[in-house]
Amino acid sequence: MSRISLGDEKHKKGYSCSQAVACVFCDEMGLDEETVFKLTEGFGAGMADMQGVCGALSGAAMVIGMKNSTANLGQPDSKAATMKTVRELVAKFRDMNGSTICKDLKGMETGKVLRSCPGCIEDAIKLTEEALAKMEE
Repeated sequence: MSRISLGDEKHKKGYSCSQAVACVFCDEMGLDEETVFKLTEGFGAGMADMQGVCGALSGAAMVIGMKNSTANLGQPDSKAATMKTVRELVAKFRDMNGSTICKDLKGMETGKVLRSCPGCIEDAIKLTEEALAKMEE
């Protein structure tokens, strides 16, 4: 089963957008699903249901950070590269969907849905897969 299908399945089970995205990359992050589920719990619906940055994007950013970080606590040396990768992913998502903000994507103020939550999850997973592949080049 593809990661996109798994993410959709998890979302249908009640996982938030951030959980649905991040949990399909547990293998890449070297973490178990329960831990990732807990870590991402507060990021759904635009962070804590406040309709800010799309939870699917937050989940994607966490995956990139976990995969790219050197975890050099004494001298953080991977932050710039991680942020560059996340910025590129976010820009692609914005280009695809017209926004990165949950309330805008869901059309909460305008009545015009730019992208559904399942669509955002699909896009975030696809872009995360592309970013991870590029990181391994």
